[in-house]
Amino acid sequence: MDLSKIQKMKSEFDRERGWDKSRASNVLVHLLEELGEVGRFVNFEEKYKTREIGHEHGISREELGREFAQSFMLFLQLANHYGIDLERAFADEIKIMEKRFRK
Repeated sequence: MDLSKIQKMKSEFDRERGWDKSRASNVLVHLLEELGEVGRFVNFEEKYKTREIGHEHGISREELGREFAQSFMLFLQLANHYGIDLERAFADEIKIMEKRFRK
């Protein structure tokens, strides 16, 4: 499945539920919350945070994929809110990066 199809699928999904009316600021904060779950996992995996020093463990490795998917879906929702064609934006940006960061 290509990125354009994924983005369109998310747009239709949101529209059917009225989520396309959500404020961008709310979607962004929700995205940051989900990315925070990924960050929590990384901090525990790298032993930056541990139960031994009083931290509550976050998500399991099995749940990590879901957190990435939730983050991606919110990212898509935000891009759709602003009418950003992510496939095109990515293609344009990779060309810029290839010139800027030559091997």
